[in-house]
Amino acid sequence: MELGTLVQLTTGLTLLTCLLAVIGVHSYATGRAQRQALVERLALEAGRGSAPGRRRYFRGLDRRLRRTRLGRLLELRLASTGLDVTPGEFFAAMLTAVAALWLIGQATLAPFFGPIAGLLGIWAAWQFLNWQRQKRIEKFINQLPELARILANATQAGLALRTAIGMAAEELEAPAGEELSRVADQLAMGAAMDDALGELADRLPSRELVVLVTTLVLSSRAGGQVVGALRNLTETLEERKETRREIRTQLSQVSMTSYAVPVMGVGSLFLMNGVKDGALDRMTGSPVGQACVIIAFALYAVGFVLIRRLSRIDV
Repeated sequence: MELGTLVQLTTGLTLLTCLLAVIGVHSYATGRAQRQALVERLALEAGRGSAPGRRRYFRGLDRRLRRTRLGRLLELRLASTGLDVTPGEFFAAMLTAVAALWLIGQATLAPFFGPIAGLLGIWAAWQFLNWQRQKRIEKFINQLPELARILANATQAGLALRTAIGMAAEELEAPAGEELSRVADQLAMGAAMDDALGELADRLPSRELVVLVTTLVLSSRAGGQVVGALRNLTETLEERKETRREIRTQLSQVSMTSYAVPVMGVGSLFLMNGVKDGALDRMTGSPVGQACVIIAFALYAVGFVLIRRLSRIDV
């Protein structure tokens, strides 16, 4: 083989190798980008009822946050609230609120109250999520009697339990409709009935839902009188619904008191600073005054928790 032919052959093989390498890298990058886009879309829209086409903000922060334990916990909590907000958006909003409260507390009261106001902002943001989650759970509990009735009628008509769940998802409004749609999708993808219903009970924990899930799981495993069990469960859920409404009405004043106590404490600070300008600066200028303020806030927090605990009645 001549030297020129060998050089041409070597050059051709080198160029072909480079071309294949470029094609491989391009294919890998394209596939990775498509996979990342799919993961983001499913994470942002699955189970949230998010409006199609809504622009998402803080995508980079959201991706980094989802890799952390805090981000995963925040994502689960947002999923249980039904809010159309990503973890990155909520975290950015929380940081903005903390910074604003920090500056307001430092400017209107005293520099010592800036960090306390920032911590109060974090607590308020987490309480907002808990409130949204509890409101969604309460609404879902109120739909459980109708859900049990639909499942009983469907199974009595000869439909399978998986089909009955899909039918209930179409007929019920949110949040029951959204949650059952997620369960139906998981069942359609081959998930076990126990796992799909167990995740539903984890997202919206309540005694009523646990009883319903247990009834459905046992019926799917061992068979039996599903219709009769669901009929009896419907009557029980209706009675518990009325009982919970009466208890909530009776304890509404106590719940308002638990929130009024810390508000009065914070209001007294503004009143004290308004009566004599600079009083809080002088009070928090010494370690003794700072310790007294911290103890006072701790006592208000303990009072809030105790009132909430004493007014909680499990039915």
